[in-house]
Parts: sequence; structure tokens; C-alpha cells
Amino acid sequence: MTYAGLNSAKLLIGGRLVDAEGGATYDNINPATEASIGVAADASAADVEAAIDAARTAFDTTSWSTDVALRVRCLRQLQDALAKHSEPLRALATAEVGLPTKIIHSTIDGPIEGIGWVADLLEKYEFSQDYGMGDIPGFGAHRWVEREPYGVVGAITPWNQPFQVNLAKVAPALAAGNTVVLKAAPTTPWCASAIGKIVAEHTDIPAGVFNVITSSVNDRGEELITDPRVDLISFTGSTAVGRRIMKLGSETIKKCFLELGGKSANIVFEDADFRGSIGLSTFMVCLHAGQGCATLSRLLLPRSRFEEGVQFAAQMLSAMPYGDPLDPNNVMGPLNSERHRDRVEAMVERAKAAGGTPIVGGSRPKQFEKGYYFEPTLFADMPEDSEIVRNEVFGPVLVAVPFEDDEDAIRIANDSIFGLSGAVFSGDHERSKAVARKIRAGTMIVDGGIYYGHDVPFGGYKQSGIGRESGKLGFEEYLQVKALCEPA
Repeated sequence: MTYAGLNSAKLLIGGRLVDAEGGATYDNINPATEASIGVAADASAADVEAAIDAARTAFDTTSWSTDVALRVRCLRQLQDALAKHSEPLRALATAEVGLPTKIIHSTIDGPIEGIGWVADLLEKYEFSQDYGMGDIPGFGAHRWVEREPYGVVGAITPWNQPFQVNLAKVAPALAAGNTVVLKAAPTTPWCASAIGKIVAEHTDIPAGVFNVITSSVNDRGEELITDPRVDLISFTGSTAVGRRIMKLGSETIKKCFLELGGKSANIVFEDADFRGSIGLSTFMVCLHAGQGCATLSRLLLPRSRFEEGVQFAAQMLSAMPYGDPLDPNNVMGPLNSERHRDRVEAMVERAKAAGGTPIVGGSRPKQFEKGYYFEPTLFADMPEDSEIVRNEVFGPVLVAVPFEDDEDAIRIANDSIFGLSGAVFSGDHERSKAVARKIRAGTMIVDGGIYYGHDVPFGGYKQSGIGRESGKLGFEEYLQVKALCEPA
């Protein structure tokens, strides 16, 4: 596979593919080889200013916000064009993200299909709802509620699943009638610039409606957050950055839609299929090297079968195939950057220093001369208040924690600042459902059911975020609500 033609070193601003100010570029590094695979445009503050201006002008002066038929047509054009380029897009994502080819189809083809789902929703969506006559004596009035776009959306996306998240934000934001400035993560610029190139060359999306910024620094995102011409920030990333976005956005009372981190618990009861249930956690912490916000990185096991469960987990992690993401046998590739590999390694080393001994893994694998790899790692029976148990690692690290009974499992699962996802497994399905309802998380796997889908809202409780992505609720995050009334 090749990504030739999509590895763009251009920004998309005001409908034109342009160089960054002064022709500035930076190297795009392949995390599996540590080698540069090309360059990306390195936007300046002036470039961001130009992109915001283009988006503001397009929203204020074009029919994009009111022409539903145009939006539907453009979304279907975008879906068709992306589908025709799906093979080079998969190659591009493997090269700059480190996504293994074993899982690449679902992370590229699925999001492209999702654009069609959003277009279908848009065609049938009722933007106006009649509330009937008011009943205030002497003030009879006809009331109705309309939904309308916010205006300019600043979409700030992560490096772990950039193509999927880019489209999960851009498609509903555009469908709702907003204009968008998409700001890519520094280490995954091409997954955004490729979409910009396809929009410019294969769709009728008006100039300025969709803009793409790539940059070697995160500051370009802060410029979006603080600019009063930007009406909504849609961010996916760490909870720490989410807190900063809320602070910066408060200066203009800007809506901040945040999908943040997690430390999700997989509760496996004594009567569950132990191997299968534990296997979900071991697979998830290795899938894309554990770089997923909803990863089930806490494995809660009954005290009566704890040692047995830890042995199963250790066996599975030890047998997990990982390495070159181009090898179709590998479930796990490298971590996305040297900086992030060092962060994961530092957390593991602190756990060791605190008295923890990895049952499996715990260091950089010695068989790779290059690449930001880290071994699948398992800790067991660490104190509940330890960093490795409580904080998101965002790497291939699983922590096994014992519990005494159902209420203790619920307590441990909820004893977290996060509430993004979770799972419950039991031989008694009603028991599983009852426990799942008591977990304060936005998505729950009950005895193996998979919640992911274009129509299912995704998001978290507590410090895992504000708002929902995907589904009708995800679409409505990008719509304002206006109540109107007229004399009876």
C-alpha cells in the first residue's frame, strides 16, 4: 500500500491548499522506525487567524448554515471520495500513527461509513418542533423550538485514532450547518491534511466552510480556544488538557465539548467465563498499544479466584503478538512518539519504585533496534490509591485488582475521577445488568456486548468529559436551541 498523493504538506484555508506562513514545515516521524516519512505544514499563529477568519466569513455570508440539501450533497461527496482513497488512507495511518494493519480497516472504513449515517440523519432531522399554544391567561401564544448551528467550531483532535476522531467531529459539525477549523495533533498531521486535500479537490463544500491546520506545537489549538470568533470547541484528548481548555474557554463563555481520559474497570465475577472475560482486557490494552481512552485497563477479579485470573492474564499478555504494524499477525505496534513512550515508561518505573513488580513485561523490548515499543505489562494487587491503579497510562499496561463481593467491585470501579467506560461479566446476566447500572460510566459492556456504533452516543461521566460523540445526541451537540413564540 502507498499513500502517495495524500501526504500533503499543505494547509486548507479559505478553500485553498496553501503553504504555512514562510513555507514552514516539520518532519513527520514513523513511530515504528523513528525515521521521517515526509513533512507537514507547520502553521503559525497568523495561519490560524486566517483559518478562523475564513470560517467566520463562510458562516456569516454563505448559505451553508441554512441549505440542508447542499450539506447532504457535500457530505455524500466527501464519503464517496474518502472511500475511493481508503487504501492510501490506511497506508498513511499505519505510517504516521503506528496502527497495525490487523485493525486498520475498522479505524478507516468504519468512520467513512459513518459520514453516510450522518447524512441520512440530516435528511430526516426535524430542525423545528411545534410546542402548541401557551396557556398563560391573557397571553395566548403559539410556541415552537428551532435548532440552529453554533457557528464556527474549533475541532482539536488526538494522535491515537486521528482519522476516526477527525471524521467523528467534522461530519456532524458540518451536517449541523457549522463551519469548522480542524486542528490536528502534532504527531499525526497527514490524517487531517489528507481530508483537507480531498475536500478541496472532490467536494462542493464552499470555501472557508472547512479548514485544516497542522502544526508542530499545541499552541495553535489554544489560539482557537481563546478567539471570540470561535463559538464551540470540540476536543478529544487527556483530562489534563481538557481542564485547561475549560479554563481558557471560560474567558468567552465558549461551549466546550470534551471527550477525555479513562481508567475503565472490567469486573469479572467468579461465575464468569474467566478466560474469555479476562481476554477482553488483555486484548484491549494491547490493541494499538493500549492507546485508547476506553481501554479496560483495570481488571477487577474476585479474591477467591484472583491468583488464577492473574495467571490467565499473564499468559495472554505474554502470547500477544506485537511489533511491526505492517505485519498482519501483530495486534500491537509502537507507541505513537518517543515522548509518549518515555511517559509510559516513567509511570511503570514509578510503580516499580513504589514496590510493584510486573508479573509480565515492564520495560522496552530488546528485540527492536528502532521504534517506540513497550512490552505488554501486568501489575497485580497494587494499593488502590497507587498511581498505576488510579491514573490513565494510555499504554499497554494492565492492573489486576482484587474485590470481595459485588458491592466491593462496584465501589472499586467507581472510586475514580474517570467514568468513560467499563465492563461486567457474570454467569448470571441479570446480575451483570444490575451491577452495570451502578457503575458511573458513559458506556458499559455487559457480558460481552459491544456498544460501538454510528448511532450510539459515546462519552463519559465525571472527569472523562462533557457531552456525547456519535449518534443523534452527538449531532445535536453542534446545535443551539432557540424558543420562539408569536401571537395566537
